[in-house]
Parts: sequence; structure tokens; C-alpha cells
Amino acid sequence: MRHDERERVREIIRILTQRYPGAKTSLNFSTPFQLLIATILAAQCTDAKVNEVTKTLFKKYPEPSDFANADPGELEADIRPTGFFRQKAKAIIQASQDIVSDYGGKLPDDMEELTELRGVGRKTANVVLGSAFGKPAVIVDTHVLRISGRLRLTDPRYAEKKQAEKVEQDLIEIVPREDWTLFSHMLVALGREICTAKKPKHDICPIIHLCPTGQADLLDVRRCCPRGGRTLP
Repeated sequence: MRHDERERVREIIRILTQRYPGAKTSLNFSTPFQLLIATILAAQCTDAKVNEVTKTLFKKYPEPSDFANADPGELEADIRPTGFFRQKAKAIIQASQDIVSDYGGKLPDDMEELTELRGVGRKTANVVLGSAFGKPAVIVDTHVLRISGRLRLTDPRYAEKKQAEKVEQDLIEIVPREDWTLFSHMLVALGREICTAKKPKHDICPIIHLCPTGQADLLDVRRCCPRGGRTLP
């Protein structure tokens, strides 16, 4: 069964690579640390809004030590447009303090060490590992959760319950390691353009023939609205 899924994943990757060549994070950053901060800010916020905020934020706070010593209230005001600014400011300050005190101001490039930083979870760590350090990483955001469930690459219940780590482990088993990061970014691109949360655009989806959920949706449409207006038995 997993062999069949691996073959299907390879075909999905082949098709999506043609549609989204060079897919990558849309967050702007110059250093791995900047991407860490941007990813924290991106929770429940659009990447476009985060990029607006970080354009001036990274000038004001150029180094981890600057964030580590930031006044909480001032930082909250600086990042307020991204939402949940109090929690995010706390996470940024605490993570920066850990980076300064435990790693001499240099962001580690190891999953275990990254997730030991206060305020940093696996999703954020995977974004940094895959997009800043160039290490294979399965990045499970809301788009990857949704689409991997629809494609039945994982148990749809994991996606519904937002069990990101279980989805990550399932994808690790069937996606070639060298494609982990690219696959994640391509699913994000697909989720933004076509496989949206409320109304997926089956008519223009390039992998509809590989999607059990999409095929079932199309069958339902044909049953309800066949040519001639009769309901199928």
C-alpha cells in the first residue's frame, strides 16, 4: 500500500514541479535568524503582512541580541499588525535570549536544538531548516495539513484535528527525502491558488486525477447533476 502511495507521490511531485518550478517560502529574509522571526510572526497572519512588518523590524532589531534585550511593550507595538502580538513578542524575546545565552547569538541548524528554544515548535524549526539551512524538512502548515488529507497521503482525521506531527511522519515515509522541502512549498502554492479550504477549484487542478477527495466530489456532482438533469440511481 505504501509503495503505491510513493508512486502516486512521485507523480504528484512531477506535475507540481512543472506548475510551481522553484517553489519556496514567500517570507522575506536575509539570515536564518530572520526567517525564524518571520515564521513566528506568520502564525495566523499572511506572509505579505509579515513582509511589510519585517521590512522595518529587521532594521530596528538587526541581531538576536537586539530582540533579546527589546522592551516587550515596544516590540508588541512594532509587530501589532501581525496579530497575537503579545504572544509573538514573548516568543521572539525568549527564543532570542536562548540563542544569545546558549549558542552565542548564532541560530543552531539542528531540529532538537531549535525546538529547545522557547517559543519554537517543529513547524517553525522545519521552515528554518528547509528554507534557510537547505536541509530536507517536511513543513506542515495549514495548506499541507488540508491537502495531504484530501490526497489521502495521511489520515484525514489528522488534518481535521491539526495533528501536524502525525502528518509530518506520514509524509516522511512516502515523500522522497530530497523532495521534502520542495513538496511542502508546492502544496502551499497549490493550496493558495487551487486547493482552497472552502471551495477547491477541481476544474483547473493539475492533480485532480490523483486526488481521491477530488474524484469523489466530481462523482457527487455527476450524480446530482448529470446531463439531462436526471439524478443518477
